[in-house]
Formats: sequence, C-alpha cells, structure tokens
Amino acid sequence: MENFKEILINITYLVASFLFIFGIKRMSSPATAKNGNLISGIGMLLAIVVTLMDRHIISYELIIAGLVIGSAIGAVLAYKVQMTAMPQMVGLLNGFGGGASALVGMAEYYHVSLLGFPDDGGKFLVSVGLSLLIGAVTFTGSLIAFGKLQGIVTGKVVKIPGQNVVVILLILAIFTLIGLGISQPDNMLFFELVVGLSLLLGVLLVMPIGGADMPVAISLLNSYSGIAGSATGFVIDNNMLIIAGALVGASGIILTNIMCKAMNRSIMNVLLGGWANVADTGAGDSSAADKVVKSVDTEEAAMLFSGASKVMIVPGYGMAVSQAQHAVKELMNVLEKNGTDVRFAIHPVAGRMPGHMNILLAESNVPYDKLFPLDEINDDFKNVDISLVIGANDVVNPAARNNPQSTIYGMPILNVDYSKTVIVVKRSMNAGYAGIENDLFYMDNTLMYFGDAKDAISKLVNELKAMNS
Repeated sequence: MENFKEILINITYLVASFLFIFGIKRMSSPATAKNGNLISGIGMLLAIVVTLMDRHIISYELIIAGLVIGSAIGAVLAYKVQMTAMPQMVGLLNGFGGGASALVGMAEYYHVSLLGFPDDGGKFLVSVGLSLLIGAVTFTGSLIAFGKLQGIVTGKVVKIPGQNVVVILLILAIFTLIGLGISQPDNMLFFELVVGLSLLLGVLLVMPIGGADMPVAISLLNSYSGIAGSATGFVIDNNMLIIAGALVGASGIILTNIMCKAMNRSIMNVLLGGWANVADTGAGDSSAADKVVKSVDTEEAAMLFSGASKVMIVPGYGMAVSQAQHAVKELMNVLEKNGTDVRFAIHPVAGRMPGHMNILLAESNVPYDKLFPLDEINDDFKNVDISLVIGANDVVNPAARNNPQSTIYGMPILNVDYSKTVIVVKRSMNAGYAGIENDLFYMDNTLMYFGDAKDAISKLVNELKAMNS
C-alpha cells in the first residue's frame, strides 16, 4: 500500500510539473497568459492535494488553520492593494517565500538533530546551509526592495565604506560557517550564525541598488525565492518543491537577463550599485536653464490628434499612478472611430516591475495585438504622426542614445523622438527614476501636456468627442 501511495504521489508530481512548464510557456504571450496562469494554478492544486497524502505531513488541523489564515490575508491584500502598489507587493511576496524556505530549512535541521544525523548526512546539511543562506538573503533583500518602492527606504544608491570587500568577506564567512556546520552537525550555533549573517547580506546586497534598477532587482529576488524553495525541497526530500523552485529560479534569471539587456546592463553591474545618483555624479546631464519647453493645452492637443493617421501610445509609471489606463482605452476608441491607427509601444522596464504596463492595459481591455515590445516597434516611430508619452521618462530619453556622458548612455530606448510630433503627458518637469533630465522634453517636435494623466487624457477624450459630434 505504501509503495502504491509513493508511486501515485510521484506520478501526480510529474503531471503537476508538466502543467507548470506548459503554463509558463503560455505566459510568454499576453494573449495566452491568463490561461497559462490557470493551468499552472491547477498544477499547484494537484501538488498540494497529493502532498497532503504524504505520511510525513503535519496534522491536518494545523494545515486547515494555515489555509484559513493565509487565505484571509491574501483576500484582504487582493482587494486593498492598488495596481500602483503591485511591484512592492510582488517584492514582499518574494520575501515571504524566501523567509518560509529558511524557516522550513531550520525547522527540519532541528528536527533531524533531535532524531540523530545519519552517517551520510552531508547532502542534507549542504541543502540546509544553502536553504538558510538563499532564503534569508531573499527575505531581507526583498524587504529592502519593498521599502524602496514604498518610499519607506531611500531609493538612492546607499553603500557602506568598502562595500564590495565587506560583501565578499561576508559571503566567505557564511560558506565557512556552512562548512563547519557540516563537519560538526551537532553544534547548532554554526547554522544559526549562517542565518544571521545571511539576513545582513540581503540588506547589503539591495541597499546599493538604485530606484532605476528596482524592476531588475524584483525579478532577481523572485529568482532567489525559487532557488531557495528548490534547496528546501532537497532538505525535506520533496521532488515537487525541487522542480517548482527550479522553474521559478530559472525563469526569474532568464527574465532578469532580458531586462538587463533592455537596459544595456549586466546583472553584476546592478548588484554592485547600479547607476550612480545624479546628485552625486552629475555627469553629462546639462542644466535646463537655457532650454525652451513648448506646452500644449487640451484644445490644441485635440486638434493635432484629429488630423493624425498614425498614433503611438507609450505608457509609463505616470499612467499607473493616476490609474489612467481606462481613459487611455477610451482615447484609443475615439481615435479609431475617427479612422486613426492606434498602437502601444511597451518598453521592457517601463513601470516598476516586469509586465507592469501590459497588466494595466489588459485590465482596461486593450486588445493584446495592439501591444508591441521595443524590438518590434522601434523602427516604425519614423512613420508615426504623434507619439503620446504618458508618464514615461527614462525609457524615452534620447540621452541614452546621443550623450556618451549621460548616466543612462547605451540603454535601449523607445525612439519616440523620431515621430513627427511627440506629446508628453506629465505632472511636471521632474526627473524619472534614474534621476536625470530628459532631453526629449526640449526637442523641437515635443509638446508638453501638463497635468494628472487620468484627468488630462479624459479632457482630451471629451474635446475630441465634441469636435467629432
């Protein structure tokens, strides 16, 4: 009977793993992402149900209590957290995943120490050490990332004296302690020190990452949480956790690499401090004192749009902050009714997390086939009559292409400045997350349309409707 149960568990884990992989594949396209998420969810449900059949599971009373409490917290967060706060929410959940892995690893270590370590316990102890290290780093690192995004912790680059040397020494100390813990498994102090130093390491790794790099940091921490889960799977000898963690870890690393390429950066460059603050360097970013800004009001903007045959909309974090996505969808409808071709250009790091803009536009039912990534749409800006930039900043800054002295030089941007006319919807002339002035705002073909994005777009829609009635 026990053999049959074990075979059934493993077969179900295999099916769940297939559903995870297939679901992730479906998530690669906005058109199939919702279905992919559902498929992956079914896989997780199967994995949870069959795990409850495992004879090593804790009491069902505790499981039910955990489900009820966790579901209640999740439901409250789902209803209360705004879309603009979703990046920090993702960061927080990454931290919880890493923290859970570390707690399970330590609990299993204490449990086995009471029963007595087996003669071949080396594999187990290595797994414990890695679970504690990666889980604890993910926990505190994600809390710092959450704090930076929420404004609780400064978004500037913060380094201690000799930052890189201290980090290297800390990593060496942690691995030394893991080695000592493996050689002397009955001495719990070694692994407890691993947890403490790893918590400190997580803080030191993320504090030097500036606000402009937060989307990459969130993606990387998501990968860490998966790797921590996979390591914990080896600790408790659970194949499903090993596979699921490995999938999350691998997909997170792939996404992080894609985003780094989109910023012309390396992962190590992000980890070791990212872009310096302009306040500290000021390199290559000239003063705006002698530059001229041209603005446009609602009526003038409407007249320009009424004569445009091709319009490109470039959403950014400003759209998310003002919750303007529904007004943007209405603008698209009005323009298309007037015979205008409307498309959306999405930069890989627009917003505060991967896919931020896609999620917002999907929420307002903008068709998936109207969303184009940078590499597919960039060459077509020269054929566009109007590019409407809504709250985007660094991802449309020509300095990244034209100014070798700029702190963002080399970062791929959307070529909105090649359009015949650029209209930028923005509250003010304030800099973006990279903290540098945007040369686009002062170009001859750029018009600034100042105001809250939702309010400004709504006024534009009403003016266009009045003109067409």
